[in-house]
Amino acid sequence: MIREMSVDDIDMVLEIEEDSFVDAWNYDHFVYEIQFNPFSFLWVIENEEKEIVGFADLWIMFERAEIANIAIRKDQQNKGYGFELMQHIEKLAVEEGCETISLEVRVSNKNAISLYEKCGFAIINTKKNYYYWKGVSEDGHFMMKGI
Repeated sequence: MIREMSVDDIDMVLEIEEDSFVDAWNYDHFVYEIQFNPFSFLWVIENEEKEIVGFADLWIMFERAEIANIAIRKDQQNKGYGFELMQHIEKLAVEEGCETISLEVRVSNKNAISLYEKCGFAIINTKKNYYYWKGVSEDGHFMMKGI
């Protein structure tokens, strides 16, 4: 089941976030996105046991949408949750009148790139040293899809 994220969900979402990203967002960042960012739409996806297994933060800015953050719990990947969440946020973007949806992804994140390509995204360009954390940099693909 996919539903809107609430502040009560942040602790569980943070576990997924911290396990997924070296430069993870913190509690306050999620509070800001939920309560104060007028462009942000946050969603969680739950399994049959009502456990949060993933989340997404979609920014809708006029005619374009951007996936600001998305992750699926590692032990729940390759079970269709990521694809289901991507379909949900794309549907929302279409309903809001968006023409494109985009995201950035680390070039090393092959599983995510594969999912995004399955969802119809294409690599538009590669941003050199886009990700930088504690002295380590990595290139990032900018991916986009017309909707």
